[in-house]
Amino acid sequence: MDRSEFLAGKATPLMAAGALFFNEAGHVLLVEPTYKDYRDIPGGYVEQGESPLQTCVRELREELDIAPPIGRLLAMDWAPSDTEGDKILYLFDGGVLDQAALDRMIFKDGEIKAVAFHPVSEIAKLTIPRLARRIEQAVRARERDETVYLEHGAFPGADSIQ
Repeated sequence: MDRSEFLAGKATPLMAAGALFFNEAGHVLLVEPTYKDYRDIPGGYVEQGESPLQTCVRELREELDIAPPIGRLLAMDWAPSDTEGDKILYLFDGGVLDQAALDRMIFKDGEIKAVAFHPVSEIAKLTIPRLARRIEQAVRARERDETVYLEHGAFPGADSIQ
């Protein structure tokens, strides 16, 4: 059986990875992309032969010109979209950043126009619903020292808007 026969009917999801960064007050860092009308987390799509953690590290260098140590996986979210098909999204713990770290960030690839910390309670007003749910669940997982599996940003079976 050749590869195309083997893959017929099987899921071939896109994968993406990002990091959640916090300040001393527990607020979450969001980026303001130049190509979206909502805030996002720093990160991006996994390239061929690259692990989600490697993607996270690469994207932080490309988008923000930083290379902090990346911690454990906080959340994995199966979040297909109508336009992109099946997607699996990985969210890692980026730890705590201070204002000096923000001041040193350089938006060298042109994808980001600003970054700022926001209280978790404000996230839903700044981004799309499923990303807000994913961030909120990842923050809780970090507080409980857990890793969570999500679907559309919520626990499987939970009533949620996709």
